[in-house]
Amino acid sequence: MSPAAVAAPQGPGPRPELRLVLAVSLDGRLAPAEGGAAQLGGTGDRQVLEEALAWADAALVGAETLRRHGSTCLIHRPELVEARRRQERSAQPIAIAVSRSGRLPADLPFFRQPLARWLLQDPPGTQGAPHEGFERHLPLQSWRQALGALAGLGQRRLVVLGGAQLAASLAAEDLLDELQLTVCPRLLGGVHGWLPAEALVAPEAQTGWRLVEHRALQGDELLLRWRRPEAQGVTSS
Repeated sequence: MSPAAVAAPQGPGPRPELRLVLAVSLDGRLAPAEGGAAQLGGTGDRQVLEEALAWADAALVGAETLRRHGSTCLIHRPELVEARRRQERSAQPIAIAVSRSGRLPADLPFFRQPLARWLLQDPPGTQGAPHEGFERHLPLQSWRQALGALAGLGQRRLVVLGGAQLAASLAAEDLLDELQLTVCPRLLGGVHGWLPAEALVAPEAQTGWRLVEHRALQGDELLLRWRRPEAQGVTSS
């Protein structure tokens, strides 16, 4: 049996802590009105993004985000990589792609990046064979089940790197524990907010957020971090 086919522990159960990490415009947009990548975030945003990646065991990223950008984010700062190695952790967090089909273009730079790649597929096994570049395939029957399985595999802290549909699906089930937003000095307009206009946020997730950090960054950017009280079932850090 190949490593990709090894069965994962089944949820539900204790789940990882989830931190959504995004760069947004002053009007809360991820992309310009005409669509496409906005290329938001400068040097300051890159710094706090890498800090979040250094904290994380794994990063969730939507398949469409990978198709659009071609790759995922890496830690480049040597001191952050060295700190992870001293903790006997991999240099980079595991990249976990979330996809219905499990199929991504084989020539994406993502498949050449120096990190481990896992796949959450919803529904598994119905859209043809997934890309062979993934070391482990996990079913996404429900978010509670999938997150319980990830916790069982030792993934206690996850960053969520987008896109908007992925963020919305987690907010709908009250699964986001922290929001880390870098506000960038641009106005984009349009409908491409970091939560889609049609998103339904769980009632429990609509309030209770506490500002735990605000920091001025280079390039007139602003880091804002909000947390909610620790959710039931979240694994301890």
